[in-house]
Amino acid sequence: MLKISQMSSEKLFFTLLILIISNLCFAQNPNTRSEFWNKVYFGGGVGLGFANGDFNASISPSAIYQFNEQFAAGAGLNFNYAKFRDNKFLAYGGSILSLYNPVPFIQLSGELEQLRINQSRNFGVLNAGENNYWSPALYLGVGYTQQNITFGIRYDALYDEDTSIYATAWLPFVRVYF
Repeated sequence: MLKISQMSSEKLFFTLLILIISNLCFAQNPNTRSEFWNKVYFGGGVGLGFANGDFNASISPSAIYQFNEQFAAGAGLNFNYAKFRDNKFLAYGGSILSLYNPVPFIQLSGELEQLRINQSRNFGVLNAGENNYWSPALYLGVGYTQQNITFGIRYDALYDEDTSIYATAWLPFVRVYF
């Protein structure tokens, strides 16, 4: 029964993700954009990895509203799937973020992320079971900005090595908005 409800929630999540992305794509026509939409920028990240039969894929679309030249805030969706040997990992959720540029080329950021983690672990013929939990993160970052691209580093102030999906609290990033 638990697997059926997990599959239903995953299908609902993917359906909502596709609807949101589709809606955002149609909102890009510059002839019909309102003053509000002229201050909205879209971006995100995509990742794909292969190694010795292992696989990892991620997608994280986001949108921000540019209040003025220094401050922007927005929201994002996150999805990550990985398969390492017989172990599977699925993380999905959302985040809210704020961006502040004290000077044009420096960007300070704060991002609160909440991910639902679903793991299934197998050790050979031994099934170690599933581990499902929520994992919060609070990223505080600094980066160098050139037009719509930012390169930087961020720190997860809520980092817990037992529940985080990353190996360290320090993470480099590249942020692009159009």
